[in-house]
Amino acid sequence: MTDFNDLVDGYQRFRTSDWRRQRDRWAELKEGQSPKVMVIACSDSRVDPAQIFDTLPGEIFVVRNVANLVPPFETGGGHHGVSAALEFAVTQLEVTDVVIMGHGACGGCKAALTQGFAHAPQGEGGFVSDWVSLLDGAREKVIAKHGDGADANAMREMELESVRTSIANLRTFPFVTKREDAGKLTLRGAYFAIADGVLHLMDESGEFKPAAAALTAA
Repeated sequence: MTDFNDLVDGYQRFRTSDWRRQRDRWAELKEGQSPKVMVIACSDSRVDPAQIFDTLPGEIFVVRNVANLVPPFETGGGHHGVSAALEFAVTQLEVTDVVIMGHGACGGCKAALTQGFAHAPQGEGGFVSDWVSLLDGAREKVIAKHGDGADANAMREMELESVRTSIANLRTFPFVTKREDAGKLTLRGAYFAIADGVLHLMDESGEFKPAAAALTAA
């Protein structure tokens, strides 16, 4: 099990290996960043976008949170971390793609489906419950199709619905739809299956297909 001391050891390896091998890359990044892709993924420790997509430093702008969720556009009070990152990526970095990446065995989606933390106070699951309530509409769809049990099929459907929900919420942001309508921004859905390591991509109909098959079809 990795603890903080292991992380520091990892840093030492990084300094003597990747840092040296990619000095030119790091030198370029001192002047700023210009990623073309934003990835919104889950905080789950098993699904690191940089590892799954095999990217170099500076290539993707990443936001991670419970269940890879994007809240709808809101102008009221509060702290809007995801919205701020989205705004910066789209309007300042001018990314050309925003990818919502869900994954298998997602604890946040399970909490949304089973309402396992419903009515729990903050600090005992209440923050999680409030956050995943963004999936209440998705939960209703899944229950209508699969019943109120959390079997494998219902769980997978909920995980896919989390991607669809976040993409729908992306389109409530005026600066997103403006660029999408102008052909300057593409919204994409993806799903990484932890069980077999297969990446699925969402097509225009909202269905998910293995990446190789999706690329062949395109």
